[in-house]
Amino acid sequence: MSTDYARSLGSRLRAIRTQQGLSLHGVEERSEGKWKAVVVGSYERGDRAVTVQRLAELADFYGVPVSALLPDAGSSSVVEAPPRLVIDLERLSNVPAERAGPLARYASTIQSQRGDYNGKVLSIRQDDLRTLAVIYDMPPAMLAEELISWGVLDPDARRAVEGGTDRL
Repeated sequence: MSTDYARSLGSRLRAIRTQQGLSLHGVEERSEGKWKAVVVGSYERGDRAVTVQRLAELADFYGVPVSALLPDAGSSSVVEAPPRLVIDLERLSNVPAERAGPLARYASTIQSQRGDYNGKVLSIRQDDLRTLAVIYDMPPAMLAEELISWGVLDPDARRAVEGGTDRL
């Protein structure tokens, strides 16, 4: 399947799930098996078609309107992958834990899910930055500036954040 629309829909599904702090396995556990991690993951990747009925049920499970799961109707048919943001994990370890704790835990979770333990850098998506901004209770652009001031995010990341603020 994996059409542009399916990938856009999947991106919205992933964003809603991560905003709620759920992993794919967390969805399966919280739904008591009604939503299998592998199925939700395939919806999010755009590898599997989701029926309108299942989409409505998933929206109900997440507690959001169906429209929150649908890609913007006015968006172009070609969906570009948002630029990646790179966190310097070595510099992050030098930031006081009271400020860096949430980011460090989030990064550790992503590393665990990816099986990526190189320990030097970690690429995150703009959706991840948006999720972190909710955790830090500030707008994504402001959080990006803070991460730049800590030295854990390259100043060039401003362009990625500014270019994607309509999606953040």
